[in-house]
Amino acid sequence: MEWTAVTQHRARLGEGPFWDVPEQALYWVDIAGKQALRLVRDNVQIWQMPEHVSAFIPCTSGDALVTLSSGVYRLDLNSPGLEPRLTLLCMVDPQPGNRPNEARCDALGRLWLGTMQNNIGEQGEDLPIERRSGGLFRVGVDGRVTPLLNGLGIPNTLVWSEDGTALYFADRLDATIYQYSVGADGYLSPPRIWRGPHPRGGPDGSAMDAQGFIWNARLDGSCLLRLAPDGQVDRVIELPVSRPTSCVFGGEDMRTLYITSAASPANHPLDGAVLSIRVDVPGSLCTRFAG
Repeated sequence: MEWTAVTQHRARLGEGPFWDVPEQALYWVDIAGKQALRLVRDNVQIWQMPEHVSAFIPCTSGDALVTLSSGVYRLDLNSPGLEPRLTLLCMVDPQPGNRPNEARCDALGRLWLGTMQNNIGEQGEDLPIERRSGGLFRVGVDGRVTPLLNGLGIPNTLVWSEDGTALYFADRLDATIYQYSVGADGYLSPPRIWRGPHPRGGPDGSAMDAQGFIWNARLDGSCLLRLAPDGQVDRVIELPVSRPTSCVFGGEDMRTLYITSAASPANHPLDGAVLSIRVDVPGSLCTRFAG
């Protein structure tokens, strides 16, 4: 496979890729570097955040959401990169010492946000995870927050079945991807194990393709797993990075796969890069926040 690094930027902890179809733009973050990034054609824009940022999602209103340690904010995309204009939408997790991690919007444009004990120091260094204090929350267009799950370790992967009745959600501390039924009231059933541990790293972020298969980034596994609808491994996609963190489908035909990654002690040349590759199946669309 022929991999391409889409920019020269190298993140400490790249995460949260989002492909915006109307703009044909790629959004992502460097959590530890406190940066929100957008790539439009060959132009990279970087907004330096005041806090760790785990997701950068455009809104139907024309601005974007950024999930910061202290809450969910709207970012004025016309503001300068070193002086971002931020407006608080809501505070999500009341647990002191937690930070946001995985975040995606469902088909209705509501933000789903997983939180965890903060494991990143002010200089970007790793801190030990000592408690399962994270949760999963849903944020409505009006900023109203609905708690859904608690007691989480490291929330990763937020993808839904095509009809929206099933949620696939991972906890990397368990090395497991769970499946939840989504009720008509928006609440979740008790989970069932959908994909347990695999020797190639732990489950990080994911994307779903048009055939209902999930492409899961394997942190410290240097690969993606393409997982069949029953959770079995369909194929292993080898990567030239040590720590792939997430992926998203994009491009004009939705057949370009973008993969974020993190720095690692191995110091491979592409660690921290955003990679792209052409694949043989299109992926599902990302949904903007509907506010």
